[in-house]
Amino acid sequence: MEVILLQDVARLGSKDDVLTVKNGYGRNFLIPQKLAVIATESSKKVLAENTRQRAHKNAKLKDLSLSVAERLKTLQLVIGAKTSSTGKIFGSVNTIMLAEAINSNGFEIDRKQIMISEDHVKEVGHYTAKIKLHKEVIVEIGFEVVSE
Repeated sequence: MEVILLQDVARLGSKDDVLTVKNGYGRNFLIPQKLAVIATESSKKVLAENTRQRAHKNAKLKDLSLSVAERLKTLQLVIGAKTSSTGKIFGSVNTIMLAEAINSNGFEIDRKQIMISEDHVKEVGHYTAKIKLHKEVIVEIGFEVVSE
């Protein structure tokens, strides 16, 4: 039986893959769980059209992400934090603080898009973070933590 996957299924395939599975697996598990539909000629045509349209939208999003990435590369972030006399931060600098600093400069970045290179930023100094703007566009920015 041929099916089209509607979602990623572990050890089987990704969304929109056309696969041949055993009849019982398709009818008793994949289709009732809404993980797949039967691959008829009409559903294959719909799938082809949807992937074509999705590719067009994806290309536009990638271009937009590349332009934002170019502007982000020139951004110099300075984050103030309360510190002790030895330069240790009370607490740590996290993605929420980075997102607020970036957004105050006119960008719209969610904290979930930011990955800080080090586990914990607990001292004054220079650090780097990666921002995932698109699945193919990841920009690395530097930021400095200073004492308030």
